[in-house]
Amino acid sequence: MRVSFHPDYRVDLPATHPFPMGKYPLLHARLLSHGVIRAEDVMVPEEAPLAMLARVHDADYLERLASASLEPAAVRRLGMPVSARLWRRSRLAVHGTWLAARAALADGLAGNLAGGTHHAYPDHGEGFCVLNDVAIAVRRLQADGELRRALIIDVDVHQGNGTAAIFAGDPEVYTLSLHGARNYPLRKERSSRDVELADGTGDEAYLAALAVALDAALAAAHAELAFVVAGVDVLAGDRYGRLALSEDGLRRREQLIVRTVRDAGCPLAIVLGGGYAASTLRTAELHAIVFEEAVARWRQERRQ
Repeated sequence: MRVSFHPDYRVDLPATHPFPMGKYPLLHARLLSHGVIRAEDVMVPEEAPLAMLARVHDADYLERLASASLEPAAVRRLGMPVSARLWRRSRLAVHGTWLAARAALADGLAGNLAGGTHHAYPDHGEGFCVLNDVAIAVRRLQADGELRRALIIDVDVHQGNGTAAIFAGDPEVYTLSLHGARNYPLRKERSSRDVELADGTGDEAYLAALAVALDAALAAAHAELAFVVAGVDVLAGDRYGRLALSEDGLRRREQLIVRTVRDAGCPLAIVLGGGYAASTLRTAELHAIVFEEAVARWRQERRQ
């Protein structure tokens, strides 16, 4: 199964910064060392061109990112210091998601070892999200005639507010968000379907709600491609979570998504989303689960 990765997905942040930037190379190394992927499966992205980004993002916002001249209030809202390296890193991740989407259309399953920056709006970033990679990939594929209808399954613990806003009123892109009701962002957008979960929701209640929502979304979307924003911040003890899934529950979630989407005959592109476990290594281990389950399904399909 093909995946996108670039060493420059990681950039240096201040030592006290809460975002686990080191998870990207750790995830890549883990998937290789455990035989989940092979070196020849890895697609190396380039920096997404400005014309591609401009299909979603405002020209003024892009110019301020490129020149590292965001206003202090905008930097605080983003939650990350803006730099030339962060600008490059964000464009690489966007291109990686587009490569993964095209690979999924060709192969059935593919992924990006980054991405899922679902809080980015056309005119600003927030919640550690600079550019909305999935939205940009969808718009580029549509413009190129490779895709008409898409489904975005967002199971990060935080609502995909930027994504919901970008596709509001668009009948060809269905957005499903399964998230904590009382978690960030305080002001939610309206997705095509929102499933709000109470603090402390555990495995069985979560999986039951997801199964119903997936079936409804697939029936309504008539999608030619699905994306999953597979955030692992749903796990019990996550720094920014509030839900209470076990690791087994997380694995069952990934199995359910992969099985349901593929049984429906829809290609699936995987992007990471968030995760704030006790250590960066632990976060990478949790992110690996969705790729383990996807590769198991990919191999099964090739044996049939």
